[in-house]
Amino acid sequence: MLRKRQSMKRRDSRGLLDELHTLFEVSDIGKVEEAEYEDKKVYILDDKVAFIRDVNGLYPYLGGSEVDRLPSVVVDMGAVPYVCNGADVMAPGIKEMPDAFEEGAIVVVRDYTHRKALSVGKALKSSAEIEASRKGKVIQNLHYVGDKLWRLA
Repeated sequence: MLRKRQSMKRRDSRGLLDELHTLFEVSDIGKVEEAEYEDKKVYILDDKVAFIRDVNGLYPYLGGSEVDRLPSVVVDMGAVPYVCNGADVMAPGIKEMPDAFEEGAIVVVRDYTHRKALSVGKALKSSAEIEASRKGKVIQNLHYVGDKLWRLA
């Protein structure tokens, strides 16, 4: 349950909108609200849950359209149940990386068959490093289908 939902003051929202524009190329937002959920800040743009901020930084809500702007990592169908239970993505489970990205980038994890967004994560290695090594944990899972945040909207 969201707590303390309120409209943001113009100067506070301007800083957030500048950050969103820089990181995710988001623009043309009318109403900006902020709420709390556990230890996270939830940003509601034009009455839709859109972004989350926590210790891992700012990242898009999985049910929003902003995930389509993120670089993608496509995992094989065997990895899907693990990712949807909050597991981090391991390099051997990755089938494709259509977009290049750097270490620390926010990426969307998609399934191989339907290309549905399964989770939003933070890259622990760049796409080039993942391609070269093909082993180990490479994407930290931040928000996934079925988690508490997913059930908000």
